[in-house]
Amino acid sequence: MKLSTDRILTTHVGSLPRPPDLLAMLEARETGQGFDETAFEARLARAVREIVEQQVACGIDSVCDGEQSKISYTFYVRHRLSGIGAFHGAEVDKPPQTAQHLDLVDHPDAAARMIQLRGGVSWFAAAAVPCCTGPVAYRDRRPLDTDLKNLADACAAAHPGEAFMNAASPGVLTKFVPDTFYKNEDAYVEALAEALQPEYEAIVGAGFVLQIDAPDLGSARHNQYQHLSDAEFLRIAERNIAAVNHATRNIPPASMRLHICWGNYEGPHTHDIPLAKVLDTCMRARPQALLFEAANPRHAHEWEDLQRAKIPDDKILMPGCIDSTTNFVEHPRLIAQRIAQYADIVGRERVIAGTDCGFATFAGQTNPVVPSVVWAKLKSLAEGAAIATDRLWGKAA
Repeated sequence: MKLSTDRILTTHVGSLPRPPDLLAMLEARETGQGFDETAFEARLARAVREIVEQQVACGIDSVCDGEQSKISYTFYVRHRLSGIGAFHGAEVDKPPQTAQHLDLVDHPDAAARMIQLRGGVSWFAAAAVPCCTGPVAYRDRRPLDTDLKNLADACAAAHPGEAFMNAASPGVLTKFVPDTFYKNEDAYVEALAEALQPEYEAIVGAGFVLQIDAPDLGSARHNQYQHLSDAEFLRIAERNIAAVNHATRNIPPASMRLHICWGNYEGPHTHDIPLAKVLDTCMRARPQALLFEAANPRHAHEWEDLQRAKIPDDKILMPGCIDSTTNFVEHPRLIAQRIAQYADIVGRERVIAGTDCGFATFAGQTNPVVPSVVWAKLKSLAEGAAIATDRLWGKAA
């Protein structure tokens, strides 16, 4: 992971809007419709080149492929791991479910509004719901190799400062890929860690920073594990971190970053577990950098908690300085102020400005933030980092 001693660097969480024609191909693949694989691969390669070029043009230092090949940051494993089956509609009366966000249970009108704004019933209704139906193992390297090649080619053309690639954590897959085979969550997480290890190592081996997406350390508290106490949830979080550490044991910490969030949706978030409660657990993860939500109104105050926290000297903070659920474009001066809050805690060299979450976590035509605003937000992020640089290095008043 590249760090800087003379300016604030910028990055984001990963997922970016897919072009409409590519999205149509992804949806066709997920719903079992026929589509031209050769045309898909060509369009995908072009989309990755375009998305990397746009990130560089916005001033983003650490870029990625925008997860252009994936319908979501979790469901993609269905195409790579063995033991992952799919339930289609009438195949079963009801596929395995995990709990709804507890804040939306409290506010059903907010849940209804969210569904309405996202266009009602989505491709999820017809898509294959991933589910563990047998022993999991890494089965097919071709999709990963395609992603690695596309990102490498795009970086060779656009020359970003650095590139990263996303991969799901073992823990988050227990929610989005429910288990019907192991019948024991500890055993399932252990198996997932072993299965994901080849992907983690291949990403780093290709010269990219590995980003592990782990909302199981945040949002899982108020959905999947809402029936547990905080203490019981923290024991699960510790188990999930142990799984990450095992799966990445051969990777240098400086080649990895870990992302946590409380659910990438505009909602009440009144049941979110505070960052302060999970921070010690996150700090025990091997990845050097931690990306976390710091812009949304339910968590923007938590920099104060980090002032009192024990943050290891080797850890890098990547706070979200722009929100990923609204179409407000944050002013660069506000972004600079947010960066300074964290620089005052760990030092300017240990802060990289990021985003709260991805802008198309689940790819769709009706993501909350429209594409043109996504790029305006990322440009503002870079402008805010430049202002923070001038202030923190004494280049301006």
